[in-house]
Amino acid sequence: MPYVRRNAEGTITSLHRERSLEAVEYLDDRHPDVQAFVGNTSKQPEEFSRLDADFVRVIEDVIDTLIVKNIINITDLPGEAQAKLFARKTFRERVSKNSLRLFEPTDFGDVI
Repeated sequence: MPYVRRNAEGTITSLHRERSLEAVEYLDDRHPDVQAFVGNTSKQPEEFSRLDADFVRVIEDVIDTLIVKNIINITDLPGEAQAKLFARKTFRERVSKNSLRLFEPTDFGDVI
């Protein structure tokens, strides 16, 4: 799938499951013309991935806040959720140890 029907300019005007007199050209679902017709641009998946990653971080921070304020306990969450949170925390801590810390205290004291 799909067979496509194009207008005089070559733009897809409809998709069909089966071949017909108007739709004789077969294109793969991933063909750029088919993706453009259904509204998928190459930029959308990147944006959704970035937004999803940002949203996951927000949810993680909300869970941390609820735990710190003793509104929920980590043990209130399902085992799989606990494991995923611990895995993300461990990964973030490991990565942050290797990152540059500009706003943390140093051994130099207060230098003006």
